[in-house]
Amino acid sequence: MDDLFADAMKTNRRQFLSNSCRVGLGSMALQTLLNPQSTAAESAGKLPRAKRVIYLCQSGAPSQIDLFDQKPAMAERFDEDLPESIRQGQRLTTMTSGQQRFPIAPTIFQFRQHGESGATVSELMPHVASISDDLCYIKSMHTEAINHDPAITFLQTGAEQAGRPSFGSWISYGLGSESEELPAFVVLLSRGSGRPNCQPLYDRLWGSGFLESRHQGVKFMSSGDPVLFLNDPEGVTREGRRQNLDAIAALNQQTYEEKQDPEINSRIAQYEMAYRMQMSVPEIVDFSDESAATLKRYGPNVTKRGHYAYNCLLARRLIERDVRFVQLYHMGWDQHNALPKQIRGQCADTDQPSAALVQDLKERGLLDDTLVIWGGEFGRTIYSQGELTADNYGRDHHPRCFTIWVAGGGFKPGYSHGETDDFSYNIVRDPVHIHDLNATLLHQLGIDHRRLTYRHQGRDFRLTDVHGNVIHDIIS
Repeated sequence: MDDLFADAMKTNRRQFLSNSCRVGLGSMALQTLLNPQSTAAESAGKLPRAKRVIYLCQSGAPSQIDLFDQKPAMAERFDEDLPESIRQGQRLTTMTSGQQRFPIAPTIFQFRQHGESGATVSELMPHVASISDDLCYIKSMHTEAINHDPAITFLQTGAEQAGRPSFGSWISYGLGSESEELPAFVVLLSRGSGRPNCQPLYDRLWGSGFLESRHQGVKFMSSGDPVLFLNDPEGVTREGRRQNLDAIAALNQQTYEEKQDPEINSRIAQYEMAYRMQMSVPEIVDFSDESAATLKRYGPNVTKRGHYAYNCLLARRLIERDVRFVQLYHMGWDQHNALPKQIRGQCADTDQPSAALVQDLKERGLLDDTLVIWGGEFGRTIYSQGELTADNYGRDHHPRCFTIWVAGGGFKPGYSHGETDDFSYNIVRDPVHIHDLNATLLHQLGIDHRRLTYRHQGRDFRLTDVHGNVIHDIIS
């Protein structure tokens, strides 16, 4: 107690108020999160189902009409103008705002039902279709943003403006890390074959925002060292590195005692994690201990670093080693023209590995407490962007409705939620907003989204801002 009093005397008024807010609110959240039974009693009456997350973010916005949201009536309306009663004056992007007409472009791909659930899935996704009885399809997602950067920022942070913590950072802050050898939050990137030079991704999408920097995602590289500066410089021994880090830590600790800046402790922790990752990361990216059957399941590209298939298998290996949140980004889904050709490439990249990941987790007993989310930042229009022909069309951005799927973590398997109109343009039943999805994902992790807060610049922030409702119909 004397030591605590002495430390408190070193703290100035601004530091005291700042730390009180952080510690007070953080303790409230931590008490809730570390006592899942009380959280469950307040929110759902049962224990949390999930402990970890694999988020398969399909950057660029997959076309729901060509993949999961079958609209057979559109075949008879090829090249007809989209009725104004359906568009309802919706604002358009600059890509189609100058078009003289908005011709209906039915999908050229075939759909059929799969599994006991009877889920309708496109021929482009045969492997995902085969596991439909393990998936919860949400066909009534909607968002506000109509352009990529604000939309994907909103999907990942709960706000269209940059600067907020990402989903993975909130989970790291709220639930902490289960691994001493690896970060709580890891990011993996792959570039699709549909449009390889499509929408860029920015590191801020996995940033920690105003949370301490130790909560930001650690990006694994697709070439060279998986993590930058993983290897010691020539002439530096392991013992020498340890001595160097100890000396730096002592200096940082001295500075912390003077300044009481929590970011200094984050720096100490990050140095230590980097030191341990020098041993753990080379082992985790070595697939030589995987069986031939497992490698075959993920497809022919599973051993190609930086490919989506490789990253799916790596994601499974990461969560097996207690990484809390793995974020995969797959670029190339922005099909404004030549959609039939480009989307084939994207689906060839992602279909088999996505299904393999879910099957692999299920067989290893990991799916029950792992959330797997597949989806992009918004949907695609039924009308064609640019020239429409019998076998070619493009689609513009569409925030009013799109489809994602979730597996594991207590989400209802073999279930399709929500419905759109005959044009896949407006939601007619059970809408689910991005904030609702995030609230429900947090709920399954044992977190009340209204209570996981962080005080910044005089305001309590949270992932769902002041919005969001848990959608109980999609959880079992």
